[in-house]
Amino acid sequence: MKQECEHTESSDFMLGELTKPLHLARVSCATLALSASVASAQDYDEDGLALELQNPVAALISVPFQFNYEDDIGAGQNGSRSILNIQPVIPFSLNEEWNLISRTIIPYIDQEDVTGPGEKQSGFGDIVQSFFFSPKAPTKDGWIWGAGPVVYLPTGSSDFSQDQFGLGPTGVALRQQGGWTYGGLANHIWGIDPNDGKKAINSTFLQPFISYTTPNAWSFVAQTESIYDWNAEQWTVPVGLVVSKVVTVGQQPVSFSLGIREFVDAPATGPDGTAFRFNITLLFPK
Repeated sequence: MKQECEHTESSDFMLGELTKPLHLARVSCATLALSASVASAQDYDEDGLALELQNPVAALISVPFQFNYEDDIGAGQNGSRSILNIQPVIPFSLNEEWNLISRTIIPYIDQEDVTGPGEKQSGFGDIVQSFFFSPKAPTKDGWIWGAGPVVYLPTGSSDFSQDQFGLGPTGVALRQQGGWTYGGLANHIWGIDPNDGKKAINSTFLQPFISYTTPNAWSFVAQTESIYDWNAEQWTVPVGLVVSKVVTVGQQPVSFSLGIREFVDAPATGPDGTAFRFNITLLFPK
């Protein structure tokens, strides 16, 4: 499984290829919108929400639907892949000093000409579940941090699953000053008891990031989502730029973002060149 923003560790211009994941997104959006519609109307601090959204361990419920498109994949570099990552983030208050932040990645993948000319596959990939124990207050130097376990669950279809559980540590540290957010997120997953013919996962994910959020709720982000496969001794390094805006639609605050990524290093059969990303994130402030 490829880690995307936590395995990430992963589109917007290929809507024709996203019929199934888009239908899934519509159903999820409708359900969440229905629950939001019963809430009383209120004015949201959109720039504050935009800044919170740059913090992976903020005490903010959010549900991102992340569309990715990659091409030049496969042995002949002729394949393409569309990925919808559903990534709910749910904070829990443990006591007056600590939060537990649950971050889940559920990928739906649709690809063509990757495993061979004219061959198509689609289905769910494996789930990556992270838990961050995070202090509610920053350190006296202004650092925000969280750490905990990451769990890899073999829930994907036969075309995309690694057929093994995985476990490892994850952590994040960042600072926010005057609209700027900078820091990094990392994890490592070791596979547990892989099925015959599968190597145990041994993968590191690194995501340094820097962003600037304006007073009118625009955010500009630069980041990498690098993966190192210790079995293959191979990096996958996409460098990305993302522009996002928080708006309120009716009573529902929503973030829309558009991004572009360039793969500066990848396996021989991995994605090459430019990839695209589009996010719709539903926000549920307290």
